[in-house]
Order: sequence, then C-alpha cells, then structure tokens
Amino acid sequence: MQNKTFVAVAVGLGLITLSACGSTDAKSSADSKSVTLVSHDSWAVSKNVLQDFEKKTGYKVHVLKDGDAGQAVNKAILTKDNPQGDVFFGVDNTLLSRALDNGLFQPYTAKGLDKTGAAFQLDKDRHRVTPVDYGDICVNYDKKYFADHRLTPPQTFADLAKPQYKNLLVTENAATSSPGLGFLLGSAAQFGDDNWQGYWKKLKANGVKVVDGWEQAYYQEFSGSSEGRKAGGDRPLVVSYASSPPAEVIYAKKRPGTAPTGVSYGTCFRQIEFAGLLGNAQNPKGAKAFIDFLVSREFQEDMPLNMYVYPVVQGAKVPAEFTEYGKAAEHPETMAPGKIAANRDQWVKSWTSLVLK
Repeated sequence: MQNKTFVAVAVGLGLITLSACGSTDAKSSADSKSVTLVSHDSWAVSKNVLQDFEKKTGYKVHVLKDGDAGQAVNKAILTKDNPQGDVFFGVDNTLLSRALDNGLFQPYTAKGLDKTGAAFQLDKDRHRVTPVDYGDICVNYDKKYFADHRLTPPQTFADLAKPQYKNLLVTENAATSSPGLGFLLGSAAQFGDDNWQGYWKKLKANGVKVVDGWEQAYYQEFSGSSEGRKAGGDRPLVVSYASSPPAEVIYAKKRPGTAPTGVSYGTCFRQIEFAGLLGNAQNPKGAKAFIDFLVSREFQEDMPLNMYVYPVVQGAKVPAEFTEYGKAAEHPETMAPGKIAANRDQWVKSWTSLVLK
C-alpha cells in the first residue's frame, strides 16, 4: 500500500523477498506447479513465509510488480482477456468499482473468509474479491517542528485550513496517487457532496502543496521523515498513513524512544486492499490456493512489518510497534463503493480544475 523505501530497506536487511518477472514468467502459470501474482510495487512477504506456502502446496510463486495501485489496476483491465497472471493483489476500495465493472475477477469464496471482519467484505454477495489488509490514509506531522514553534498540531480536516497552518501541508495528486485520492474522498465524506469543493478552496488559499505521488511528498517535501530531513523538506504536514510513524521507528539507524512523527487522527480515510482470481487465469487452482494463503493467520501476522498495513483476520496479532507508535484510526472516514463509483471520476476532474489550475 505504501512505503516503497521502507520495503526496500527490509529487502536489504533480508527480511523479505521480492521476485519480479516479465511476461515470459507470467506464461509459466500454464504449468500447474506455478502461480503468478500481479501486484503493485509495494508487495512484500517474508522469505520463510512464502517458502512455507510453496512447500505446503507445491506451487512456485512468481510475482509481477506493475507500478502503483492505480497503474496496476488499469493495466490488468487492459489485459484481462489475456491476463499477465493468475491472481491480482492490491486493488483498494477507491478503485474497486472500476475493477468489478470491467469484469476483472472470477468469483471465489476464500477459505478463511469467515474469519475476516464483515466491514471489510465489500463484495460479500458475489465474492469476486477477498479482503486482505487495511490502512488509514491520514495527515502525519513533524513533532519537532511543532514543538519548536510551540504550535499544536492540527487534529481535523477543518484545522488544516486555519491560518496557523498556512504553507505547512503537502498532499499527493488525487488523479495520480492512491493516498491523494483517499484524502480527497475523506474530505468529501467529512464535508459532503456540496461542501468539499469549498473546503479545498480554503486549503488552496492556505498554501497546500500538491505533488505527483507519495514518495515525493513523504521523502522530499515532508520535514519529519528520515529522508525528508536529509533532503531539506520544509513541510511539517504530509498526507501519508497511520502506520508511517512505526516505520520511522523500526528503520531508524538508532531506534528512538518515541516516533519522530505523529498522526492527526481526525483526518483519516479507511483504505482496504483486496485480492482476486483473474478472469482467464491459466492456473485458477493455484490462484485460489494463493488467495487462501493471503487470509491465513501466518500471512496476516507476517504482513504488517512488510507492507505496513493491518490484518483483516480477526485475532491476528499486530506488532507491538504498531500499537505503541501508530495505531489504526478509531473513527476514520469511510465511503460506500457505490458512491465512490458514482462520483470518483467527476470529483477528481473537479478537484484538478479547482486545485491545480
């Protein structure tokens, strides 16, 4: 979902393994002993956990990473008649209707689905997708900046438009970035269909900065991230994730006693990621086994420290760092998939005209 640099560090430490393959590897799914996963660039799993799946099932997993979530979904739709793989992971609730309306997935009821929270099952009548993880898109703040300036960090969407936070916020483009789109949807949920545009007019007047994607916002513009401090980032507020502060702690060269960044929990939008059996998959049996694996307790408990998201399986343990440095939002903004489907494209178009011009 996020944090490609955090994932890269984990790879360097030998905590996770990524296998990227091209179309020739994708074709190997015709071999009943192979299954090809198509996903976004932030897919990650511990080497021993993936090997355990392969040993138990006899399937060799090939991973095709295909850019960010939006790019990967769009490409999967374009290639749905001759898919690149067997199973797709990484479509979230902001883009779910686009995938379903284009017939991207075959129905499959995963073993273990009954152990996932009902609130995550957004296609429960047809089971074309299986919920795998969730996270909260929220504004993060640089604790040192606010302490040095004796300024209380903003806590709500409305706070961000106040004069004391002028020129402090950087966000991602809602047309090109998943967290950017989530933040737009969160504001629409907060202020309603008729008032969200007025809110963004206030943010624009208050100096909000918009960049293309999360990595640029977090690692170059944000003053609170480890990389942002090195790069001279000067924005102490950034649209990121509730799980970003734990990542800052875990990957610090010297672990601090507290996270250098905090979360404004009144600015959060709940993001849910799903996996699905691709239509025309060459190895549907292997794909089903892999989807079952994604909702297994073993994978669910391995996932947080690899992809910095939260498990959807009830009772799955969450690392102590998550509860100590960056818990999930208790009352995040949400939006029904049908409403997202009906409004997303027009809202993005209006947002682009309002904020970027």
